[in-house]
Amino acid sequence: MSKGEFFMGCDVSKGYSDFVVLDDKENVIEKTLQIDDTFEGHSTLSRFLSAFFKTHEQSILYVGVESTGGYENNWFGLMLRLSEVFNLKVTRLNPLCVKKHHEAAMRRNVTDDISAYNIASYLMAYRSKVNYEQDIAFSSTRKQWKFTRLLIKQKTQLSNQLGFLLYQSQPDLVRYCKNGAPQWIIGLLSKYPTAHDLSRAKTSTVATIPYISIEKAKQLITDAKCSVASSVDETDGFVIKETVRQIESLTIAIESQKTHMEKNCAMPEVNLLSSVKGIGKYSAIGLMINIVSIKRFSDVKKLSSYFGVHPVYRQSGDDTWGYRMSKQGRSEPRAILYMATLSALTCNPVIKKLYKSCLANKMERLVAVGVCMHKMLRIVYGILRTDKEFDSQIDDKNAKKFEKKAENKHQERKRRLQQPDQKAPISRRQTKTREKQKGGHLEPQNKNIIKNGVIPSLPFNKYNKNHKSGEKKITEKLVHIGGILVSEIAELEEICNA
Repeated sequence: MSKGEFFMGCDVSKGYSDFVVLDDKENVIEKTLQIDDTFEGHSTLSRFLSAFFKTHEQSILYVGVESTGGYENNWFGLMLRLSEVFNLKVTRLNPLCVKKHHEAAMRRNVTDDISAYNIASYLMAYRSKVNYEQDIAFSSTRKQWKFTRLLIKQKTQLSNQLGFLLYQSQPDLVRYCKNGAPQWIIGLLSKYPTAHDLSRAKTSTVATIPYISIEKAKQLITDAKCSVASSVDETDGFVIKETVRQIESLTIAIESQKTHMEKNCAMPEVNLLSSVKGIGKYSAIGLMINIVSIKRFSDVKKLSSYFGVHPVYRQSGDDTWGYRMSKQGRSEPRAILYMATLSALTCNPVIKKLYKSCLANKMERLVAVGVCMHKMLRIVYGILRTDKEFDSQIDDKNAKKFEKKAENKHQERKRRLQQPDQKAPISRRQTKTREKQKGGHLEPQNKNIIKNGVIPSLPFNKYNKNHKSGEKKITEKLVHIGGILVSEIAELEEICNA
C-alpha cells in the first residue's frame, strides 16, 4: 500500500466529466475516466474513490475542478461531501490559470484527456498557491446576484430600445430623457404611446400622472399637436406600450430581488463594508460575492490585482511609459467599486480629501477617481482583515507611517554592489536620471569652466557683434578631451568661422 500525495484533474463538460489521477512525479496513476453527471455517475465516482483509498491508504488526494460557468457545481458539491469521508481536498480553479500553465508547458493539442491532465499538473506545480479552503456560503446569494444582474441587463436593453422608439413616436419628449427616461415619462407613455394619442388627450387627464402639473400637461399636449413624429399608427403604439410594461415589470422584479438579498444576506462582512460611507448594502454584497474570503489574499496588492485597479507601467532601458490602471482583473467587482467610489466622493471625507489633493496636483479627473478606487479597496481590505468597522482616525494614523518613504528604494536595492558611475557609457537621458538620483543638478551648458573639457574661443567679427550670444552657442557643445567627434569639430568650426 503506497502513501503520498496524488492529484486529480476534473475537466467538466455539459452532462459528463473526465478525470485523471497523477502522482507527485506527474506520472499517470489512473488513466482518464469519463463519467456522466447523473446519480449513477456520481455513485460510480464514489466507488472509484473508495477503491483508490483502499489501495493508497494514508494518502491525500488533491482534486481540481475547473470553473465552467456552473456546470461544475454538481461535481464540486459531490467532492465536498466525499471529503468528509475520504482524505481529499477539493478546489475550484480559474480556467485562465490552467490555460497559461498549458501554454507554458508548450502543449499544442487540446482534448478532454489533455485538459484533465493539465488541471492535475497545475495542482502539482502550484500546490502552495492553490486555495483548498473555499467557502460555499455565498453560493445561493451568488445565484441571486447573477439573476438580478440579468434583470438589470434586460431592463437596460429595453430602455435603450424605448429611447429609439421615443425618437420616432414623440421626439418632443427626448429632451426630458438626457439621463434616462424619468418615471413620469414611463407613466405618460403607458397611456399615450404616440404623439397622435397625446394630442387628443385632455389636460386634466394628463395632469393626473404623478409629477406632471397642469402647466406641463398643457405644454406636452401643445408640443404633441405640432410633432414631426413618423410613428403614429396603432402598431407602433402597441409596441411602445409593451416595452414600457416590460420595463415596469423588470423594475419591480429588480427591487424585489435587491430587498430579498439585503434582508436574507446575514454575513458579518457585509455589515462591516456597509460602515464605509459610499458603500451600500447591495454594493457590499456584490463585493463580498467576488472577494469570498479575505484570507485568499495575503496582502492588499493581491486584492488590488484581483480587481484590476493596480497601477502598471513599462520601463525598459532609458524609456519609461506613464502609469495607468491595468484593468486586467475582474470587471464586475471593479464596476461595483467604481460606483461606490463616485458615491464616496460626495459623502466620505477621506475620499473627498484624496480626490481634491489629486486635482490640486494637476491630475486628470478620471485618473483621480482611479486613485480613489485604489484607496477604497485598501479600506475594504483593512476592515475585513481587522474585523473592525471603518475609523477615519486609524486611517490617518496609518497614512502618516508611510509619509516618509525612502526615495528610489528599488534603485538602491539594485545598486547595492556598485553605485551609479557617471563615467559609464550611458545615454544623455540616463545621465540626467543619475544626477537626479544623486541629489545634485546638472550644470548649465553655457558654463565656461568645464572639467576635463575645452571650449574654443569665439572670434569677434562684424557678423557677430554679440560675443556672449555666440559664446552661448559654442558652450552647448561639451567636448571631452580625447573623445572629440569629427562631426562636433566640424560644427564648432562653422560657428567660429561665421
